[in-house]
Amino acid sequence: MSEKLDIETKKKLIAANWRLEDIDEVPFVIEVGPFHPATTDFFNDDVAELHWNEDFHRKREAIYDYGFPNIKPNEGIGIVAAAFGCAYKVNNEADPWITALIQEENVEDVHKLTIPDPVNNPVFQKAWKRLEYLQSHSSLPLRAINVPSPLVTASLIWDYTSFIEATLAYPDEVHVLLEKVTEATILYIKEQFKRIKNLYSVGHEVWHIPREVGVRVSDDTAALLSPALYREFGVKYNGMISKAVGGIVVHSCGNVQNVVGAMMEIPGLRGLDFTIPQVPNWERIRDAAAGKTVLCLRQNYWDHGSDTKVDLAEYAKKILDFFGRKGLFIQTSTPTAEEAVALGEQLHRLLSK
Repeated sequence: MSEKLDIETKKKLIAANWRLEDIDEVPFVIEVGPFHPATTDFFNDDVAELHWNEDFHRKREAIYDYGFPNIKPNEGIGIVAAAFGCAYKVNNEADPWITALIQEENVEDVHKLTIPDPVNNPVFQKAWKRLEYLQSHSSLPLRAINVPSPLVTASLIWDYTSFIEATLAYPDEVHVLLEKVTEATILYIKEQFKRIKNLYSVGHEVWHIPREVGVRVSDDTAALLSPALYREFGVKYNGMISKAVGGIVVHSCGNVQNVVGAMMEIPGLRGLDFTIPQVPNWERIRDAAAGKTVLCLRQNYWDHGSDTKVDLAEYAKKILDFFGRKGLFIQTSTPTAEEAVALGEQLHRLLSK
């Protein structure tokens, strides 16, 4: 079994990769088990959330990769929308379901929305109490709480399908909403960074992303927009966040090949984070971004489909051969810890120089 890297060495190599420096191995991380959303069993139970995180890292103890123990203080991707007043319903399937406030019939109501107080808003207060509990009951560093992009939050506040149509039919009202959402998101990010005493990552996913990178946002709505629409409604507002916090990493699931070029225009962009099996045309990603910014490319076992048999190690090698190693991170997962240990050894051999 390969000798595991110590935490400080992992941090140094990860930071160097974020600076697009040459290192001897493409950093990779392996999660164990299914996706962990903010479901009923965990959303209102800080004890259960802490125990889940502790158990998760016990399962990962024997794995060779670039992760290290931390806590995910999960509040769901709809947190900013909920702070604006959207009703939410905790469930057993996914992050809390969000009920939209705006539809085509009441588009003028975007002018009535008020920016939530980052300290005293009840939704944010719940999150801050969770941070307090986790930090007082564990010495492990914390990931950031979920940070949705302005587009994602806006598409939750404004009924999703109607919102996509509104980028063409009601662009002025969409901009009004995005201005408010962006201001609220910046306040939310800054407040949580004040409160997290030992920060593992500026994102809510498993990767250690150093504070100097800025913040990682989830921007899944991007995949549905044209390049022109993303430039108008995505680049501007992500750029405002980047300026406020010192950089930005943009994650998006789905087929992002049409908007990757526009994403590269975001001021202060530090990296792109994609679910790569969902992108049919890798050339578009490589030509626009490879070697120019960090690429965090995810291929968890469920990303390939439940009926698809994929050799995760060989697929990772395919990613490396196609995109090159400069600034490349690879994220994957296995159903069990035993499979993760074996995969870690394979990836160590395949991704090293």
